[in-house]
Amino acid sequence: MRRGDATLSRRMRSLLRSPGTSAGTMKLTEQQRVYWRRTLLLTVALLSVWFLVTFGAGYFADELNRYSFLGFPLGFYIFAQGSLLTYLVIIAIYVHVMNRLDRRHGVGERR
Repeated sequence: MRRGDATLSRRMRSLLRSPGTSAGTMKLTEQQRVYWRRTLLLTVALLSVWFLVTFGAGYFADELNRYSFLGFPLGFYIFAQGSLLTYLVIIAIYVHVMNRLDRRHGVGERR
């Protein structure tokens, strides 16, 4: 390792340290771990739905176009309207579930 790399590494470690903690690690309570796990699970689930709608429907567009929805080929409809509606539903689900999760764990915004 070069001398400059060691200096940069020391600076990075010092920046990562939080006040009152050692080596930048922060001890989480069990409630914080549960909150983080549920937040991560929700995010992964909603991103999976987003990925399937965005890329899955595009990959199977020819097969989906064999079917029609409201007089339009299904593949076309998913890209023209269905994906946008799905994105709005994903956002609404995220907001609703995160607000409920925040209130349950005492980190919600006061209104």
